[in-house]
Amino acid sequence: MNLVSASFFLGIVGLTLIVTYIAAKRTSSASDFYTAGGGLKGWQNGFAIAGDYLSAAAFLGVSGAIALTGFDGFFFSVGYVVANLVLLYIIAEPMRNLGRYTLADMLTARFNEKRIRGVAATGTIIIVILYMIAQLVGAGALIKLLFGIEYWLAVLIVGVMMTTYVLFGGMTATSWVQIIKAGLLLFGTTLLAFLVFAKFDFNLVKMFDTVSTNYGDQYLVPGVKYTSTIDSVSMMLALVLGTSGLPHILMRFFTVKDAKTARQSISWTTWITAIFFSLTIFLGFGAMHFVGFDAIIAENSAGNTAAPLLAEFLGGNILLSFICAVAFATILAVVSGLVLTGASAISHDIYGEILNDGKLTEKQQVLAARIGSISIAVISILLALFAQSLNVSFLVSFAFCIGASANLPVILYTIYWKKFNANGAVAAMVTGLVSCLVLGALGPNIWSPTGNAIFVGEPLVNLAVPAIITIPLSFFAGYLGSILTANKVEQAEAERIYKEIRVKAHTGVSVQDVSH
Repeated sequence: MNLVSASFFLGIVGLTLIVTYIAAKRTSSASDFYTAGGGLKGWQNGFAIAGDYLSAAAFLGVSGAIALTGFDGFFFSVGYVVANLVLLYIIAEPMRNLGRYTLADMLTARFNEKRIRGVAATGTIIIVILYMIAQLVGAGALIKLLFGIEYWLAVLIVGVMMTTYVLFGGMTATSWVQIIKAGLLLFGTTLLAFLVFAKFDFNLVKMFDTVSTNYGDQYLVPGVKYTSTIDSVSMMLALVLGTSGLPHILMRFFTVKDAKTARQSISWTTWITAIFFSLTIFLGFGAMHFVGFDAIIAENSAGNTAAPLLAEFLGGNILLSFICAVAFATILAVVSGLVLTGASAISHDIYGEILNDGKLTEKQQVLAARIGSISIAVISILLALFAQSLNVSFLVSFAFCIGASANLPVILYTIYWKKFNANGAVAAMVTGLVSCLVLGALGPNIWSPTGNAIFVGEPLVNLAVPAIITIPLSFFAGYLGSILTANKVEQAEAERIYKEIRVKAHTGVSVQDVSH
């Protein structure tokens, strides 16, 4: 585009590289690399979680979804905000007290078995790759819009940069990049929403009336995209419950010193996301009215560039450049966190604990984590090259579905059910993961008779996100697996361990520590 665009991009990239350079000097141990040494304050971690959470799917995908489908696009916003409450009241404190670096650490605190760690790590890697593809697709659309370069090259640039942050700075660099990005995103979104609101004379009713008059009442109520009530409920279940099973969000609870700070983190995150997603209404309806359906679809059929196009209409090249730079920072921050999470599953869970029985030195652990980071990045980049036509919100909502189905039931059973055993844990995770992948592969986002999906044909499952089936299936599999394989001798020992785990989950105090 011009010097202004380059300046915004280079400024943000330069700032994040400086942060990475400073963080690299403080990253020497495995704890530093994975969890920033557990030294983040509540507000810092709250902004960092928001930085993880407010992804390209949130900024680009939700705005585009509202612009093209009205209220149905806003479903994503509602689900994302309510999900924080589940995290706050049920998950945050036990997760911080039981875990160390990863979700698998938390589960194996009760069931010290390699198969559980292996299944949990596999689920983590799949969720991370799905989520990363969404971010890279958004990045490709964004940079192609701004600089006119090829999609594959844009994806490659983002992939190399995100890997750089993680390789050298670990969690400390990733956290501060996310904090900076969350602040920039809130500012940019507020500015755009203010300019749109000003166009409607600061009258909310006028904005809704304009949409209703020009485009029809259907855009103010559900039903444009999700014509089925079951489909809508299934989507909301995935979004509300899925956050509590997303490994890159759960990993952030290990970056603070105690459970109290973990709860403070989520309180901050809830307020930040509530403000942000309230503003997406203005971005979506503003793009619908001022940019228009045809222009949005012509630039990107999935609507991922609606917010940047709105910025161009409202403020010309300067505002477009700033918003694209903010979106770019959003993508960099989120994918950095995802790379780190995927790397931890490969290096800590699979290589360190399963293959080497946890006997790696600090230096070996950090080296393994860096190799894992490169592996995750390469896989995600290659897959993103073939996913250009997908709306990034779908990819993320599907990752949420896997989180809600494969991880959340096991987490809840581990914390709250004394008869839960290792067989039940494996059954729940495998059932949730496999059912999501199979039903998703047979659904309307993969198959469409009109050619709006990856393949042409009739979907065998008419649920865009099958959470309404997969979540109960996983809970049932966990229950059945535990009940059918119960052994009286083993059960007595399991219940003894559960009593200790429950004390530690809710107090942070280990029974062994007290006895000594």
